[in-house]
Amino acid sequence: MTAFPNWDTWRVIATDVVNGVRHVSHNALALLGLAALTAALFLAGRPDLRDGLETRTLGWLSERATARLNVGLDGAQASAERPADILLAMAEPDAIARATAADMSELSRQQVELVNWISRRYSVAQEPISRLVQEAWVVGKVAGVEPTLILAIMAIESSFNPFAQSHVGAQGLMQVMTGIHRDKYEVFGGKRAAFDPVTNLRVGVQVLKECIARAGSLEAGLKYYVGAANLPTDGGYAGKVLAEQAYLREVVAGRKVPFNAVLPQVINSPVVEAANTSIPQVAVVPEAQASNPGVRTNVVAPAAAMPVAPAASDVLPPPVVRHPEQVALLAR
Repeated sequence: MTAFPNWDTWRVIATDVVNGVRHVSHNALALLGLAALTAALFLAGRPDLRDGLETRTLGWLSERATARLNVGLDGAQASAERPADILLAMAEPDAIARATAADMSELSRQQVELVNWISRRYSVAQEPISRLVQEAWVVGKVAGVEPTLILAIMAIESSFNPFAQSHVGAQGLMQVMTGIHRDKYEVFGGKRAAFDPVTNLRVGVQVLKECIARAGSLEAGLKYYVGAANLPTDGGYAGKVLAEQAYLREVVAGRKVPFNAVLPQVINSPVVEAANTSIPQVAVVPEAQASNPGVRTNVVAPAAAMPVAPAASDVLPPPVVRHPEQVALLAR
């Protein structure tokens, strides 16, 4: 007959079981921690896998949030009761890739000065201007165009509004005639890329290069660019661009330029180029002289000359008058 275990025996058995479970759990947690550390080190060296895992995880969370929204709640109730779930359902981790923005810490000192000045002058955020200044430097170097000229054209054409459109179909930052130059947008996915600021800048610089090459000089090229190739005057367009560029050059050189410095009024006469100098000259009439009949107004001043700052309402340039029938000649 088998003897029934006494209390001491049961206590020994229970103690052994508890110690065994504790030992196994301790080893299992150690293995789990080691596996987690190994996985973390592996993912740290493989950002592609890490990004993919994050995207899949967020996608799963978004699906769960969407499912919860569709159960027992209509759209209005969902908006009122679960706003956080709605945002999660619409989450898009890659949206940052569409933003035209850059960190100013990535820029040189001269570029930072330009960003600060343009930002105040045209009431635009520094981050997107930082990206455009970066791009102007890169594209300018490749195309052989001074970055300040590219920025000056954007300033006069659109005041840095990437969604600007003229009544004749010029679009985007550089106001490229998208319908005429649609072929240039094909490598960027189509003509709707005209409203991508960086793409518009790149296409605009190409159009500018073609205009300068056809016209034979910068001033005449600007006349082609604005669509006044066969007209006696460009309405002062080249003078405005060169005057704005002169301000930007001053900023790059480290000189103080009032952010509300006025663009000169340009006489409707041919642009004059100074002999033996790389800085063009234009016929200008500063505001102070134009308002005073006792002052001689028919003067030729360097484009780098800075007239006295006027009222803030005179800072931004007036809309550019573009002649589509002249721009169309460039596409032939």
